[in-house]
Amino acid sequence: MESPDITFLGGPRPQRGVGVVAPFDFALDRELWRWVPDDISLHLTRTPFVPVEVSLDLARRVSEHETLDEAVRTLNAVSPEVVAYACTSGSFVGGIAGERAMCEAMTRAGTVPSVTTSGALLEALAELGAGRAALVTPYTESVTRALEEYVAQAGVAVTGCAYMGLTRHIWKVRYRDVADMARRAARGRAADVLFISCTNLPTYDVIPQLEAELRIPVLSANQVTMWAALRRLGTRAVGPYQALLEESAREWPVLPEEQQEGWT
Repeated sequence: MESPDITFLGGPRPQRGVGVVAPFDFALDRELWRWVPDDISLHLTRTPFVPVEVSLDLARRVSEHETLDEAVRTLNAVSPEVVAYACTSGSFVGGIAGERAMCEAMTRAGTVPSVTTSGALLEALAELGAGRAALVTPYTESVTRALEEYVAQAGVAVTGCAYMGLTRHIWKVRYRDVADMARRAARGRAADVLFISCTNLPTYDVIPQLEAELRIPVLSANQVTMWAALRRLGTRAVGPYQALLEESAREWPVLPEEQQEGWT
């Protein structure tokens, strides 16, 4: 039987690439993809394993310039147009100066624009005109305080903070627990935004409901990382009912119950 002629189909749709450097224990690849439009591909690589639980020590180890250089060079073969470092603590542990130095190191290694999660956070706060932020983290107290100091360096006041004290398996936290922490951080305080830290903490589906409930923009680590990286490509991250991504979302709609599935 003669094979059908399929040459009329042409080749695959052209894709633009975003290189992503993630810590070795990053488990939310699928969540990152949910913010990405169809004509963009993510190319992920991970830092080498180190036998350390989530802590300031781990944050320093996974953000060393030598580690970043090697990771970015592994991505060069697929020619991404931008590189994103997807780790909040690893990019705020050195303060604002440290974050800038990380971007410079990645850009030297990849010769393309680079962003980090913590740098993207400050960019998003500026975009929203936010001078006061409530924070939610899965971290221990010491790592959480380092985030507070980083935000304060940028001139943003922390109005409230709630943390979980976790040192491992952060990707297993339920949406219900994330929402409870968010309410505690924002309760009775005049925050302009709420930020949920850590790229290993699931947040995509919880953002719209929290925005509708708290009536303020809700940012998360993975959200701002993808938003900032795609911005460098002149395109937009996708995500319904998220104030950072859609002007229309700032009307704070009440979502139907079926969109709240998975919170338990």
